[in-house]
Amino acid sequence: MISAHARDSFERILNKAARTRLPRTPDASCDIVPLKVRQPGSAAMETDVDLVTRHANVVVLTISSIDFRMLLVLHFDEDDVTTRYFTGEDQDKPFREVFLEISNLCCGAINQELLGYFPDLGMSTPYVLSARCVPHLMQLRPNHLASWDITLDGSVRLAATLCVCAHAPLDFNAEVSETQDSSGELEMF
Repeated sequence: MISAHARDSFERILNKAARTRLPRTPDASCDIVPLKVRQPGSAAMETDVDLVTRHANVVVLTISSIDFRMLLVLHFDEDDVTTRYFTGEDQDKPFREVFLEISNLCCGAINQELLGYFPDLGMSTPYVLSARCVPHLMQLRPNHLASWDITLDGSVRLAATLCVCAHAPLDFNAEVSETQDSSGELEMF
């Protein structure tokens, strides 16, 4: 139900959003490595990575249209390295508040890219769950499921899972540029 072009497009859009929205500064490194891609109906592969044991928590965000529902799952730990990276000098702001804001920006960037192909999209409010819920994504019967390991500035470890459930045939080929779109940002003259 999801063409190879559409699967590739969803993945390229997610990768761009992660590279442009997750790092705290524009010059920070963001390494994204595929962990697994499992098509519906296929058995677990030996190369699958158990993200449940790798990260304790996930932030779940949803983008929905008439034709599909896409879940963006960002896996994280609330360790000192991750907390310091995202809260920076502002130790008064709770880590989860900052991380949810950044997660929402990442999902918003995906939403902006998809609007060119699907005009009626809705985006959910991010929420935190235990990583133990990740295996239950299979109960949604996704048409596409893929995960990536994300390393920010060489030390902050996250992961992302993309879960797409199609309600109609999906075929689009997104033109994704590597530059960050600044629409919606305030400009000073």
